[in-house]
This record gives sequence, structure tokens and C-alpha cells, in this order.
Amino acid sequence: MISNYLIGLREGLEAALVVSILITYLVKTNRKANIKFVWLGVFAALGLSLLFGALLTYTRFTLLADFKSQEIFGGVMSIIAVALVTWMIVWMRDTGARISAELQGKLESAIQGGVVTVAAMAFVAVAREGLETALFFFSAVQAAGSTLEPVIGFVLGVSTAAILGYLLYRRAVKINLKNFFTVTGYFLILVAAGVLSYGMHDLQEAGVLPGLKVLAFDLSETISIDSWFGALAKGIFNFSPQTSWIEAIAWVSYVLFAVWVFNRRKEAK
Repeated sequence: MISNYLIGLREGLEAALVVSILITYLVKTNRKANIKFVWLGVFAALGLSLLFGALLTYTRFTLLADFKSQEIFGGVMSIIAVALVTWMIVWMRDTGARISAELQGKLESAIQGGVVTVAAMAFVAVAREGLETALFFFSAVQAAGSTLEPVIGFVLGVSTAAILGYLLYRRAVKINLKNFFTVTGYFLILVAAGVLSYGMHDLQEAGVLPGLKVLAFDLSETISIDSWFGALAKGIFNFSPQTSWIEAIAWVSYVLFAVWVFNRRKEAK
């Protein structure tokens, strides 16, 4: 639940910031009449994201009847989700400081193109976050091995993000966004590593990758997945007491690479 809360919070806050910047600019430039078209684009993007998430679930559990196809689909989607969330983490680290100016410039151009262009710009800005979130959330739910708790955590995260977004718009609270995206960036790297490890496990179960029974460690007699610690580690980092070498190597390699890229971009600024 905690990892999915973080996913919902971070992704939701990014989308909320985009909407807040667009609306604030329209208000300040006396173009309040265009706000409804921003919301039209936002709700259309949210609808597309929900549809995409439903399509992923339907594809895996309905269209793909055999176990092997389901595991291959889940593994491939996990890898794609990790690639996208890694790009998102680094992109937000580099772009967060200048996102307001960029969005305002694009919105000014969109206004000149008419109301349809304004709605389209808001749609694209939010849909990018929404589609990434839907894919990563889908993979995280599969990795968690359950549905209810991840969904609750995600909904709570998005709800918190919506409240924070409104408070930021009203200037009722101040958040150091640089620190927020830095801390959550590191945490999401660990979550993404767990999703990648789970994707490797899916591909091993499907027979695409070897070594399912070749374990790097087996802590099943020491740490029970049903214990509070095991459940917490599973829910946040997709920890498995029985981890194959391929899963372990994928987890460690990804964390080292992602942290290196994250810090390299950070130092280059």
C-alpha cells in the first residue's frame, strides 16, 4: 500500500502542478473563460488513463488465456513501466525548476490557436503523466500480488496530491518541490527495482529466461512473507524470500544504474 500511495502522490502531484500552472496563468492574464477548456482536456486525459489501465488488466487476464502468455505480457509490461518511470524521475529532476515557464509559453501559443488547442494542450500534458502512472501502477499491483490494498494506497495518494495541488494553487501551503522530487525519486527507484525484479520472475516462469530455481538466496525459513516485516518488504520493495540470481542481479544493477543517472543529471545542472 505504501509504495502505491507514493506512486499516486508523486504522479498525482505532478499532474496537479501542471493544472495549477495552467489555471494560474489564465487567471493572471484575464482569460478565465478558457479555464473550462483546460478542465475538458484534463478530464479527457483522466478518462484515457483509466481506459488504458482497464485495457492492460483485460488483456492480461481475459485475452491471454494461457499462463505462459500472461506471464510474458506481465514481464514485458513491467520492463516498459520501469523504463518509463526512470525517464520520468530523471525528466522531472531536470525540468521541474523550469516547468512553469515552459507550460506558460506553450499555453500562450495554444490560446492563439483557439479553444480546441487549449483543451488539447491540457490533455497532452496530463495524459503523459496519466498513461505512465497507469502502466506503472498496473505493474506494481501485479508485483504486490493483490488488488485491494494497492488500489486503496493509490487512491489515497492521488487524493492527497489533489488536496496539495489545490492548497498550492491557493498559496495555503509551501512545499520545497526540489527536495520532494529528490526524495521521492530515490524511493521510486527502489520501488521500480522491485517491479523489474518481478518482471524477470514472470519471464522466468514463462520459460523465456532460465534459472528460476537457481537461487541467489533463500530466506523463507528466516523471513515469512506473512509476517509484518515480510509483508511490508513485499508491499514496498517486492521483496521475495526466495530470489533467483537473475532477479537479484536485475535489482542491484538497476538501482546502481538509476542512482548513477539520477545523480549525474543532478550534478550536471
